[in-house]
Amino acid sequence: MILKTENIDKFFHDPNEFQVLKNIEFDVKKGEFLSMIGKSGSGKSTLLYILSTMDTDYSGKLFIDNQLTTGLSKDHLAEIRNEKIGFVFQFHYLLAEFSCLWNVMIPALKLGKLCEKEIEQRAYQKLEILGLKDQALKPASKLSGGQQQRVAIARALINDPLIIMGDEPTGNLDSKNTDIVFDIFQNLTQNYGQTIIAVTHDEDFAKKSDRIIEMKDGEIVKNIHSR
Repeated sequence: MILKTENIDKFFHDPNEFQVLKNIEFDVKKGEFLSMIGKSGSGKSTLLYILSTMDTDYSGKLFIDNQLTTGLSKDHLAEIRNEKIGFVFQFHYLLAEFSCLWNVMIPALKLGKLCEKEIEQRAYQKLEILGLKDQALKPASKLSGGQQQRVAIARALINDPLIIMGDEPTGNLDSKNTDIVFDIFQNLTQNYGQTIIAVTHDEDFAKKSDRIIEMKDGEIVKNIHSR
């Protein structure tokens, strides 16, 4: 078990009190590729931010790697995020003037557990998995949108996280690049045991993943294995 929630509720208080998440309970196993779907306002992105430990204003319990994270200090949570969670967003947020290699290296340099040479070797390995080793020394701004998103995935992988969390990771891509990113995610789960939790509006993407959690009005209305 990589991640587990127990009875998570969340309220927004401004301008009026509104319950945005209601009794969220599920667990995620190692190597699982999970998609969360639902209309805008269903609570899926809010839930993802709680799962990522970036939002701590909720009731209930969140366990990551069998550790209760609810109630931990901001510094402790930041440590857990850096070590155990990789993020892929709709927009890649690469530093345009830096090389692809350096963009991938940044989270590991920040973590500070390896020397720069080891981090560089690891970054090359991640770019090779993503089919971009030959682009490593190019400025990120010189790559196509699809290639930039693949660099962002390599960056998410650099610290060998337990979980990759994606917030609309293909939302800014055309269908061809969406398929490429999906195939990468599937390869990571099937061949590298990576766990992936992705919020998506793309139903085709979701249907091809291992499991779908569908949300409506802050509740889980479906939790089904899609394959």
